Amino acid sequence: MSYPEKARSNKWFLVPIFFGVIGGFIAFFILRHDDPEKAKNCIYLSLVLLIRDIITIIIIGSPVPEIDSGFNVNT
Repeated sequence: MSYPEKARSNKWFLVPIFFGVIGGFIAFFILRHDDPEKAKNCIYLSLVLLIRDIITIIIIGSPVPEIDSGFNVNT
């Protein structure tokens, strides 16, 4: 069954931005028949944002070495 392509609004990219991977899949399943290219781009956007979030969590969660202010001096 062939579906005619309709141009959909670019506001659909807000769904994966606000709802992450779940929003990307929601946008994909809604847009897949009307605008398949935009549907794939919504999935890609949600995955890129997921990877960005994972990298940010790793960077923030990594231990930062503390500066020892005592320098082993007894006062």
